[in-house]
Amino acid sequence: MNIAIIGASGTIGQRIVQEALRRGHGVRAVMRNPERLDVEHEQLKKVKADVMDPASLEAALSGTEAVISAYGPQFGREEEMVAAARTIIEGTKRSGITRLLIVGGAGSLIADSGIPLMDTPEFPEEVRPLARAHADAYELYKDSGMDWTYVSPAAIIEPGKRTGNFRIGMDRLVTDETGSSRISVEDYAAALIDELDDPQFVQSRFTVGY
Repeated sequence: MNIAIIGASGTIGQRIVQEALRRGHGVRAVMRNPERLDVEHEQLKKVKADVMDPASLEAALSGTEAVISAYGPQFGREEEMVAAARTIIEGTKRSGITRLLIVGGAGSLIADSGIPLMDTPEFPEEVRPLARAHADAYELYKDSGMDWTYVSPAAIIEPGKRTGNFRIGMDRLVTDETGSSRISVEDYAAALIDELDDPQFVQSRFTVGY
């Protein structure tokens, strides 16, 4: 499959690029600064585009079969998450693509206490604006009318190893026997590309954790 990955130079975006290439997909890496992606592959094409400009995205995405958004705003500019969601939806639609997978946030997942994780007392205050921006963007994707899938990570996602062993949940946070909620970026990427290859959650959200 030929796919486009928006935000391909970020920590999560790069792992998704590598996972997709590993499985034989053709990848169009869509970035504002293509030189930031230090990956070379015969199936990889780097394309410059502005995530805030639907026309720029339309040109960059056209001709692919599915779009993965790994876009994330800079710290302190969390409000750009919602604006970007609007342009990603518009640019993807204008390019004639209906399949859209989104790297989402964990904050709107329901914790064991029965409330959203971002509303729990232990949730880091400095991360709360980003979590709320992710939650607002999630609502836009839900109303987009596209074949979207929103992929929420565990509460803690960080670089590690690709094990291929993880658990899938829906709207509740996935935790292990100690109550910890973690996933490596590599296994998160594997779960997302699993969904690309074999769709199970079209027009819905799922989450992944150990």
